[in-house]
Amino acid sequence: MTPFANRETAGKALAAAVAAKSLPDPVVLALPRGGVPVAAEVARALHAPLDLVMVRKIGVPWQPELAAAAVIDGKDAQIVVNEEVCAEANISRSEIDELAKKELEEIDRRAKLYLKDRPRVSISGRSAIVVDDGIATGTTARAVIRGLRLKQPKSILLAVPVAPKETVAALRKEADDIVCLATPEPFWGISLHYIDFHQVPDEEVIRILEAQKAPEPKLTEKTKKAKNSKQTGEGGSRAA
Repeated sequence: MTPFANRETAGKALAAAVAAKSLPDPVVLALPRGGVPVAAEVARALHAPLDLVMVRKIGVPWQPELAAAAVIDGKDAQIVVNEEVCAEANISRSEIDELAKKELEEIDRRAKLYLKDRPRVSISGRSAIVVDDGIATGTTARAVIRGLRLKQPKSILLAVPVAPKETVAALRKEADDIVCLATPEPFWGISLHYIDFHQVPDEEVIRILEAQKAPEPKLTEKTKKAKNSKQTGEGGSRAA
């Protein structure tokens, strides 16, 4: 496959594929930090609200990029363990629980930094669209989906630009639907499928969230006429 120029380009392509699903009452949920630029393009195209899913990968101590587990914060923190990785790395559940404490502290730090007083978007009864810049083992995505189920969305769609074919197949058991633009074989890593795959800083996440405005409600013809009439009455004839 031709690499995506950057996360924004990938997001625009992903947005077109997700829009074709015509999901009712969508809300877009980004995995920070890399998923935020991608998700912003999807939210913009769908005129949907954008929110974050606060999740952290629990990496193998001597190989942090390899996910042994993942934790999603919420009313009750959900930890999903990659049993195969833990067995190969000889990591016990008690070690995972201890490592999770550090990641929950980072989740708390990021939530305060990114969200501040920003109200969270309710996903109950809505079409939740979970977006990241790519998936490798699927452990983090699995934790997110299971955690979001507790909030009772109407459905959960997982949307990513790139992921291994076997990971996508496994995640279909968790999500209601999946949109993945590319499943290259062999799969050597997410970064190889982007020309620009810089580490997204906190400042970029904050900027994107602040720039993302809530979608304006669709106006009926009756509402439009009433609004125009009010504006004309308040400001005089607009033809003047």
